[in-house]
Amino acid sequence: MKRTDLRSLRELTIGELEVKARETKEELFNLRFALRTGHLSDFSKVKAARRTYAQIQTAISEKKIVEARHGAA
Repeated sequence: MKRTDLRSLRELTIGELEVKARETKEELFNLRFALRTGHLSDFSKVKAARRTYAQIQTAISEKKIVEARHGAA
């Protein structure tokens, strides 16, 4: 993900981020399934999906910490 993508992630609400996380987790599951069955030719997609999921989770955590400190943001 590029820096601009990370910035746009941080602008989303927690609900929107959770939806994105769910979609990315689904994509990761499908990629892992394709990897195990031998249908995946580009292995870097798994790593990219894992990284994207982690970045989304980090953005969610950051928002929750800010919300806890300053009330509903």
